Amino acid sequence: MSCAECGKAPLTQVETGLTRKLINRGAVSCYCLACLAKRFRVSQEQLLEMAEAFRASGCTLFR
Repeated sequence: MSCAECGKAPLTQVETGLTRKLINRGAVSCYCLACLAKRFRVSQEQLLEMAEAFRASGCTLFR
């Protein structure tokens, strides 16, 4: 799978998980960290921290 905005491929499980958690659980188009950060106006580090928090809370999108 590649980023729907910039075309970066392949996307990591964290990138697809964040797209599905933050945008739409059923998303078929996903975004890379850089594009997600730009879209939500946060840093990539903040997104990674969010992913870790989701994983720690047991979210199945982040194994």
